[in-house]
Amino acid sequence: MNPKELRELAKFIVVGVSNTLIGLMVIYIAKWAFHVSDAPANAIGYAVGIVVSFSLHSRWTFAYRGPQRDAFIKFLLVALVAYGMNLLVVMLLIHRAGLNSYLAQAVGIPVYTVVSYVSSKYFVFRSGGPPLPRN
Repeated sequence: MNPKELRELAKFIVVGVSNTLIGLMVIYIAKWAFHVSDAPANAIGYAVGIVVSFSLHSRWTFAYRGPQRDAFIKFLLVALVAYGMNLLVVMLLIHRAGLNSYLAQAVGIPVYTVVSYVSSKYFVFRSGGPPLPRN
């Protein structure tokens, strides 16, 4: 990896960690405070995360200059696929492996992360023009 790709990956990770903490907090609050079951709590957490993630990744991580609407539609598609893979892992861990549901939610995160990064880099935010000016 060249230095530019390493910076991009580092930004992706920073956004991802922030987004993960926010999403996981929303999931846990939904489960604990509102007694929402696992699948809906997971969906609520990831829905909040999609908005945060798109905003930060399009502007900061990938400095995307292309059409925002088109990128958001692609981002939603990628998020849906990544979420489906995450949810499959979470449900398998809970119902087949007998793992605690709170731990299963956390263990499912890397699946979402890998699918999301590769798809964002090469599909959603592919070069869309000159990078945004740095602030």
